[in-house]
Amino acid sequence: MANAIYPKWKEAVMQATSNSSLGGTVKVALVDTGTYTYSAAHEFYSSVSGVVGTPATLGSKTFTGGVFDAADVTYTGVSGSSAEALIFYIDTGSSATSRLVAYLDTGWTNLPVTPNGGDITLQFNASGIFAL
Repeated sequence: MANAIYPKWKEAVMQATSNSSLGGTVKVALVDTGTYTYSAAHEFYSSVSGVVGTPATLGSKTFTGGVFDAADVTYTGVSGSSAEALIFYIDTGSSATSRLVAYLDTGWTNLPVTPNGGDITLQFNASGIFAL
């Protein structure tokens, strides 16, 4: 699979649906693609399986020129399966309403990663995470 913005999020943004703004709490999960397969039909975090470690909350978000970016994140004490992809989502506190935003698995210098019980730092590209 190549990088993708979830179509259901695009639809929600176009309609100004609740829980579609990146101004809210946005998290990024490390995902094992041996367990989770991207689907354009997926809409909420409840559809995601194979999460490795605990998703990280993005800080210092920016939206300049249609480019979404945030500060790098560190996952603490990660163990489990290897992670080959990232899933960005808007966290509402409930996986059934936490809207999926982006699935990214291509072009990341620090993916795939195999956890060893230590910390994993995810460094975002200097040009941003994704653009609309």
